[in-house]
Amino acid sequence: MAEALKRSYLKNERAQSRGYSQAVVTEGGRTIWLAGQVAGEDSSGRSLAADFDGQVREVFARLGRTLEEAGGRLSDMVTMTVFITDARLGDRFTQLRCEIFGDNYPASALITVAGLARPEMLVEVQGIAVIA
Repeated sequence: MAEALKRSYLKNERAQSRGYSQAVVTEGGRTIWLAGQVAGEDSSGRSLAADFDGQVREVFARLGRTLEEAGGRLSDMVTMTVFITDARLGDRFTQLRCEIFGDNYPASALITVAGLARPEMLVEVQGIAVIA
C-alpha cells in the first residue's frame, strides 16, 4: 500500500509576497519531473509573441495539462525554475504566479537569461511535482 502524501509549506513573509514558498516538504507520493515549457502560441493557435502575460498563462496551462495526464494537477508542483528574458518582467511574473497558485506556492528560482530557444519566447518554466 502506498504511503499517503503529506505536504507542508515553509512560508515567510518575504517569500509569500513574491509568490513562492521558502521550501516545500513532502513525504510519500510519486515525483513528476516537468520539462521546460514555453508558449509561442495559445491553444487556439494565436501567436503570443511579445505577450508576456499570455505566455505565462499558457505555460502554466500546458504544465497543468501535463500534470493531469500524469494523474496530478498544477497545485502539486513543489518547485519550479523560471527563466525570463527581461528582468523587468520579474514583478509581473510574481503577480501572475500569485493569481495562478493562490496561497500554497511552490519553491522557486527566477533567472534572467539572454534568450530562449526562439526569439519570441519570453518565459520558460520547468518544475517538479509530487502527487499521491
